[in-house]
Amino acid sequence: MHVGRPFLRATRATVFAVVCVLVSAVVHVLAGGAAVRPGFLAAAVALTWGGAYAIGARQHGRGALLAACFAAQYGMHHLFSAGAEASAVPLAHAHGGTGVGMVLVHVAVALLSSWWLERGETALAMIAHLAVTSLSVLWAGLLLAVSPVTARLPRRPLAHHEHARLRLLLASSLRRRGPPLPVAAL
Repeated sequence: MHVGRPFLRATRATVFAVVCVLVSAVVHVLAGGAAVRPGFLAAAVALTWGGAYAIGARQHGRGALLAACFAAQYGMHHLFSAGAEASAVPLAHAHGGTGVGMVLVHVAVALLSSWWLERGETALAMIAHLAVTSLSVLWAGLLLAVSPVTARLPRRPLAHHEHARLRLLLASSLRRRGPPLPVAAL
């Protein structure tokens, strides 16, 4: 299973977008911004989801993820400022709340988001690899157990194609563990 498959990308993008936007909105309000109207929150989730889905086709480095997360935070800041509830907008935040504190908050959330995304991508890739590897070993073992080649082993020598097939099945289930033996032991 590849981590860039559409269903997996959509699921990852959904979780990331919802969590990222909600955390950003809460921290935006806590840093002095006004509450954001639900329609603007939905727009932020949709835009963040689109970006996360677009870059989710393959794993990216921390730098690329940080740039994407910072761009998302910058966009959300402006979207949240534009979508601020009219009755709760203080005069200082009527033009976007461009204070140093607000910028630092969005930079911190971008750093946290990119770190989370990079760690999650690595973990997901490892889990998918382990699952596929384990399933391929299991499948090879099952094929070997029910294979007509193994049933005929004692009766006659293997034909070339049967020998290659058996070698392939056995090689897929071979595991080597531990460090190599010292040269003297060989």
